[in-house]
Amino acid sequence: MTVLVADDNPVIRIGLRQLLTAEPATRLVGEARDGAEALRRARELRPDVVLLDVRMPGTSGLDVLPELATFTCVLMLTSSEEDETVRRAVRDGARGYLVYGTFDESTVVQNILAAAGGGSVFSASAVRVLASERSAAAPAVRAADPAVAALLSDREAGVMELLAAGRTNGEIAQLLFVAPKTVKNHVNRIFAKLGARSRREAVEIWARAGPAGPSSGPAPRH
Repeated sequence: MTVLVADDNPVIRIGLRQLLTAEPATRLVGEARDGAEALRRARELRPDVVLLDVRMPGTSGLDVLPELATFTCVLMLTSSEEDETVRRAVRDGARGYLVYGTFDESTVVQNILAAAGGGSVFSASAVRVLASERSAAAPAVRAADPAVAALLSDREAGVMELLAAGRTNGEIAQLLFVAPKTVKNHVNRIFAKLGARSRREAVEIWARAGPAGPSSGPAPRH
């Protein structure tokens, strides 16, 4: 999988260079320090994936994203997580939006391969922006007790919020840009962590203004 890295921060470029060079499934074919250089090098090298920063001096990543997305897979890799920036990136053709600090080295490679294979990959903060926009008719339901929310990971909490809003696995998969099987796995882990044996019980625990307590018996698989 050939990759072009576009970021004005030399430290980030060095880190990604080392990661991509060490990974057998990826091959770094070029680097760019701004959007204009990224577009020029992408036209020349035709990489499978472009890792594109949002903000760069001169021409930004967002400025060249619409054209880049017409001939290659673009994965935004950035520290910017403003709502409108996420929306614009997705609207202009980004296959994914990953925010620094929300993933580790192995996850970067997995996301590159997933995006190049036609999938969509997003950090939890980006998912929530997109999900809130697409689920306005049935907004996500936050936990009544922060202690209950703390039992779950960010992604599991996002799934639980949508479960509590009455969304089906299929609807959640569409809202979060993941496969239905992935949602099913999240639901199973949610049941186990909350000690719930059904969706109804999980929602009751989520809505309860008090700590969750494990229920007797194993959590079923759905």
